[in-house]
Amino acid sequence: MRYLMMTKGGRQPDEKLYAEMAQFVEEMTAAGVLLTTGGLDPAGFRVSSSGEEMTVTDGPFTEAKEAIGGFALVEVRSKEEAVELARRFRRIVGDGESLVHQVFGP
Repeated sequence: MRYLMMTKGGRQPDEKLYAEMAQFVEEMTAAGVLLTTGGLDPAGFRVSSSGEEMTVTDGPFTEAKEAIGGFALVEVRSKEEAVELARRFRRIVGDGESLVHQVFGP
């Protein structure tokens, strides 16, 4: 089962956060569950459609604290395992919110 984990908010990056996150990423990589990670441009853009009409709107769309800041794609055996990884992540980065979606397809 693959899950896309996205994060909103968290504490300001410092040396301790970088060290804790590096250890967490190393553990997930060694366990074979981490497929990829990345940061996201907080501005982004939106593409919407209505019939044949397409509209592209530049961001940002939310307050900075609500913007999706980064993501991880993981492969785990169960939803419970994905939940535990998300909990561990939140303990490292602090207050905020993580969105976790199962990824379907090949």
